[in-house]
Amino acid sequence: MGLDMYLHGKRYLWDADKDTKDKIAEAFPEIKAEVKTVVVEAAYWRKANAIHGWFVDKVQGGTDDCGEYNVTLEQLQDLVALCKEVLSNKEKALELLPPTKGFFFGASEVDVWYIENLQLTINQLEECLKWPAEWDFYYHSSW
Repeated sequence: MGLDMYLHGKRYLWDADKDTKDKIAEAFPEIKAEVKTVVVEAAYWRKANAIHGWFVDKVQGGTDDCGEYNVTLEQLQDLVALCKEVLSNKEKALELLPPTKGFFFGASEVDVWYIENLQLTINQLEECLKWPAEWDFYYHSSW
């Protein structure tokens, strides 16, 4: 039990060409309906509570309800920049990206796990930022 966090990439296929739709149909022959959306796990964190707190504040409008929320590319870029800033000056961690306390959210200290989660966030999100423009991103958490 604990805080699990996901960033999903979604591609809506209403404007996809016939070749793309045919390839998807071939990959899943058991599906007899037209596939309209593809969803992939773009990033995953476990008990990265400072990152979760950022999503709650900046993306979810302060509501921590395990819902699914659209995340813009600009927001992903902002989070990457913030993580890099904290890594370059760890003394700013509590000011810029403080740990978030919660039920089974993990440690609330700026420790080795906190630092590893920042680096993981940078690595995962920089890959997401390379995706084609047709993809949308959504954050969702559970505990």
